[in-house]
Amino acid sequence: MSEKVLIMDNTQQHRSEIRLDTVAALYRRELYFICKRVMDIVIATVLLLLLAPVMLICAIWIKLDSPGPVLFVQKRVGARRRWKNGVLTWETYLFPMLKFRSMHHNSDERLHREYVLAYIRNDQSRMDEIQGTATQVRKLIADPRITRAGYWLRKTSLDELPQLLNVVMGHMSLVGPRPAIKYEVDAYEWWHHQRLEATPGLTGLWQIRGRDTASFEEMVALDIEYIREQSLWMDLMILVLTPLVLLRGRSAA
Repeated sequence: MSEKVLIMDNTQQHRSEIRLDTVAALYRRELYFICKRVMDIVIATVLLLLLAPVMLICAIWIKLDSPGPVLFVQKRVGARRRWKNGVLTWETYLFPMLKFRSMHHNSDERLHREYVLAYIRNDQSRMDEIQGTATQVRKLIADPRITRAGYWLRKTSLDELPQLLNVVMGHMSLVGPRPAIKYEVDAYEWWHHQRLEATPGLTGLWQIRGRDTASFEEMVALDIEYIREQSLWMDLMILVLTPLVLLRGRSAA
């Protein structure tokens, strides 16, 4: 009988340790998200102030190059943390993502939609057909909708600068999976949805490791890897490496 009681006590102690470890992990996770948000606001605000002259030049260039608004606003799928019945979950919603306009005003999105769906399905023949040539670049390289200014804005990723405002407003983070368009998410397989369990970001693992040559499944795998291992150190590492990748001339996503 005494042996049985001892086993029960040990088991109960083990369970208590697990609970305490889970609580400690939860607090560490909460602290990470608080620090991440503070870092987002501080860095994004400083960058907006420092890059204001560059953004003004981009705005003037866009206006002179083609008719239409300076900013392109598109609904993207975001994610935010919510407690539901004592369980922490990620809730998806639509938010207005900002970019400098790089396409002709009121361009038809059907070409992009067709290409993205082929990309998600890994349909290489269809991607080559839409591209007009066989290429390992996983983005439209001969998009007739792109303006002259837009070509250079995309090549240098300057078209993404207005998303610093999205970061300040809390729609996005500096680091995280790139925000998807709803018709992309509608085509996801079940495991692809795991990339939506984080605040979308300006840059991420995909941007520094794969970018234009990564398959869709490789991109999702990198996003999931980031979500599982994210830390302030990892975020800072990605932020430091992103400009180096851009300097090598690899176009933005």
